[in-house]
Amino acid sequence: MTTYLKDVWYMAAWCEELGDGLLGRRLFDRAIVLFRTADGVAALADRCPHRFAPLSLGTKADEGVICPYHGLTFDAAGQCVRNPFSGKIPPAARVDSWACIERDGIVWLWGGSRETADASLIPDFSVVADGPNVRVVRGYTLLEAPYEFGTDNLMDLSHIEFVHKGSFAGNGVIFAGRHAVRDEGTTLHSDWWMPGVKAPPHTFGIYPPEMDCDHWLDMRWNAPASMHLEIGACPAGALRDGGVIAHQAHILTPASATTTHYFWATTRGHDLESVETDAFLRQLFAQAFDEEDKPIIKAAYENLEGEDFWAAKPLSLGIDAGGTRARRKVEAMLRAEAA
Repeated sequence: MTTYLKDVWYMAAWCEELGDGLLGRRLFDRAIVLFRTADGVAALADRCPHRFAPLSLGTKADEGVICPYHGLTFDAAGQCVRNPFSGKIPPAARVDSWACIERDGIVWLWGGSRETADASLIPDFSVVADGPNVRVVRGYTLLEAPYEFGTDNLMDLSHIEFVHKGSFAGNGVIFAGRHAVRDEGTTLHSDWWMPGVKAPPHTFGIYPPEMDCDHWLDMRWNAPASMHLEIGACPAGALRDGGVIAHQAHILTPASATTTHYFWATTRGHDLESVETDAFLRQLFAQAFDEEDKPIIKAAYENLEGEDFWAAKPLSLGIDAGGTRARRKVEAMLRAEAA
């Protein structure tokens, strides 16, 4: 049985996914229903304790959510507050609930008890939130592998040259780069620095393709798998702050032991109102994640044929240190929680 971290924030949804209705989503092997209340967002176990119907198939009420099977109503804390068949509410008529906070366009859900939820531990994704001079395009895909395999992929961006030949590959510039992993307490950084290369694709139209540029890919990781990527380029030898910078969110939430929610977002500071640019980016990211990343991650996981990752003795190339250290950090946190 897979064990998941409790005292961390999981991304449950993009804020716009929560309309006026109910959103059912599987998170860390629990069926959960999410919905808006007057005070924010509520998250309840998506199973009525009476005859186990999914509450996400029910309807919203002022008090919370009404079960679609026999009409029991549950409030935002998971307590049954109305029994249509009697004025008496059975003591066992309640469901688990989780603390939720909306921030930076993201619905965050605390994996542990509501009483221990610490908002100061929410990873900062403010640079990937909507703003007057920023356009954000968001998306989602479902990986068919455990979330750790998605982390391996994102914390080792050297795979770009091989996996993303139809989308992000940079004509070999990664091979001219230097890679470094930094550990800052609960945060990991896996950074690439590529000086004196031709302008990378994300600068075309701003820098001419033949211009010599300094290019960087800086990835920040927080447990269990919330990653922020800064993609930047500036004229060779110039200051980073004056360059072309795009921020991306790559946030993984385990759905089950073998599937992962992959939430992504990217920013730009040009063509802010262009629906054509939005469509182009959605198509580009769909190709990169759905057609390129997703199949190889699934194939690598399935190729273990059920064998434990560490027991299979994965080879180290150095460039993969970010994913390795992220796995070790999660394992250490799980041991600490168990203790």
